[in-house]
Amino acid sequence: MNKHTIAPKRWWYIMPIVFITYSLAYLDRANFSFASAAGINEDLGITKGMSSLLGALFFLGYFFFQIPGAIYAERRSVKKLVFVCLLLWGVCASLTGVVNNIPVLAAIRFVLGVVEAAVMPAMLIYISNWFTKSERSRANTFLILGNPVTVLWMSVLSGYLINAFGWREMFIFEGIPAVIWAVAWWLMVQDKPAQANWLSEDEKAALQAQLQKEQENIKAVPNYSEAFKSRNVIILCIQYFTWSIGVYGFVLWLPSILRNGSQMGMVEAGWLSAVPYLAATVAMIAVSWASDKLQNRKLFVWPLLLIGALAFLGSYIVGANNFWLSFGLLVIAGAAMYAPYGPFFAIIPEMLPRNVAGGAMALINAMGALGSFLGSWVVGYLNGTTGSPSASYILMGASLLISVWLTLIVKPAENKQPPLPHNAKHA
Repeated sequence: MNKHTIAPKRWWYIMPIVFITYSLAYLDRANFSFASAAGINEDLGITKGMSSLLGALFFLGYFFFQIPGAIYAERRSVKKLVFVCLLLWGVCASLTGVVNNIPVLAAIRFVLGVVEAAVMPAMLIYISNWFTKSERSRANTFLILGNPVTVLWMSVLSGYLINAFGWREMFIFEGIPAVIWAVAWWLMVQDKPAQANWLSEDEKAALQAQLQKEQENIKAVPNYSEAFKSRNVIILCIQYFTWSIGVYGFVLWLPSILRNGSQMGMVEAGWLSAVPYLAATVAMIAVSWASDKLQNRKLFVWPLLLIGALAFLGSYIVGANNFWLSFGLLVIAGAAMYAPYGPFFAIIPEMLPRNVAGGAMALINAMGALGSFLGSWVVGYLNGTTGSPSASYILMGASLLISVWLTLIVKPAENKQPPLPHNAKHA
């Protein structure tokens, strides 16, 4: 059976589940930006500096629990881990709507980061168990599309919810779907193809044979320690750190930047905030398809990050007085930052064997969380103290330029040749 025709039903069964799960995770972490623009600071007496720290605290919790979550998912069960996470983050998200003081809000933001930490690496491990090398960039993209597509509809929905009810009700309403979805997840998901009763025995065998064949051409790495010390993993950790500074500085503070730039209401800010994510969705699909077609990952990462950097620097040069031109450049920056996610997360499973690839992806994602913490905190701080997003644009643009350089110095997987038979044996 040709590897391109192995059980096409996998796409129709698995991708909607993966997409919805990550969408809900993203909904409950990004809606804080709308509460910040809608009056949570005034209601709870939060200073501008404290507001940026609260927005960023999520990523601190997210950072610390990436690797433990990935190890559990790799060695035990993605299904059990994500089920518990869905329940807990839905509850935490809704509780945000009933807080009355800053310490409790800070604790909830941190805990929300902890329980969402395992989701991204667990889902990447899940995809690597079900999809072959020639499919992986597209599969990763359908996972990560949950990010811009969610912000797309969440921007509009949150604007209306806040307008109709208030920021408290927005948090309460938007936390409930994750708890409901936990039940659906438990009923529908199997960890490995061998456990799926909707695949034929022939399909299971063909898929397993193809996945095993791909592992045979990857140099053995005995343990996490060796994987974490490899040159490429270290470079990709720093690369994703600097990339995430740009992404999350943008995501968490875009509604506030727009409102301050043109004195618009929450509904208008919601609709305008959605535009970069619509562009990002289209770009991500096109880029992941091309990356799988050409089997070249780096080529679809660094040029797009360069475009994003130049767009941020262009927004700085244009200045706040030319709102629509600056907004157009922000749309380009948003699309260019999101587009390379699928190819990027396909790099590691092609360089490292399955026994350590999940942990390496978690380490890289953890460094991204640290970059996200820094980006969301510093961008919020700069916007608050300078009264303008200009300094933020320079920070985000410079971070992306460093990320471009680091992508260029990643070496291709030298372990692909020669594929000796004994290389198939790994711990």
